[in-house]
Amino acid sequence: MCGRMSQDESLDAVYRELTGEPFPGSANFNTAPTETIGIVRRRVRDPEQRAGARLEASLAQWWLTPYWSKAPKPRYATFNAKAETLARSRVFADPFRRRRCLVPVTGFYEWRRDGGRRQPYWVRAQEGPLLLAGLWDRWRRRDGSQLPRVVESCAVVTTAASPGLAFLHHRQPLMLDREAAGQWLQPLEAGALGALLAPRLPVALAATPVSDYVGDPRHKAPRCMAGVGGAVEVAADGVP
Repeated sequence: MCGRMSQDESLDAVYRELTGEPFPGSANFNTAPTETIGIVRRRVRDPEQRAGARLEASLAQWWLTPYWSKAPKPRYATFNAKAETLARSRVFADPFRRRRCLVPVTGFYEWRRDGGRRQPYWVRAQEGPLLLAGLWDRWRRRDGSQLPRVVESCAVVTTAASPGLAFLHHRQPLMLDREAAGQWLQPLEAGALGALLAPRLPVALAATPVSDYVGDPRHKAPRCMAGVGGAVEVAADGVP
């Protein structure tokens, strides 16, 4: 699964490469669900969502609110979207067809069960950022209440863990290389994306055990990523 992640200004280069725009957020080394994260998506102002549509950097609440929801935040968890059920999910099917995005991150956190204890790990690419597959939606207020007028939100797509990451958890965020990321953002039919939804490790990873400090979502400092043991190196798919 993916329940915490890190984003900071080191992502500026990948945002500029993909969109020509800077990283839209601010450093948060322990981003939790419901907080605001930076995403990359096809430019919303292009009503046809053409294949050549420009990409843009944007901010979104990490807890997807479907456009048809009665409230700006569902009571059930929508920060992760299972790849296996996207096409038939009431919440995620329409975003999967029409509103896919990327979530560039410097890394994400996962908790490994070790007997009766849960050991947190920070998982990052050995080189560069990670590009996670995401979905986004836009909710609009329909009455004269004091609720927010518009809420843009997103979810991170998860899939079964690749063998190299299975020691941490049975689920992982769906990671994309640059070619797959380009396909994910194109206005393709959902049925054409099936191959992208399979468990994959497109880049080599390092999984470093960190302290329980990261367990408190109020802690946002780089200390969250400080290792308390040696990193476990995980090879990319197809690499011995």
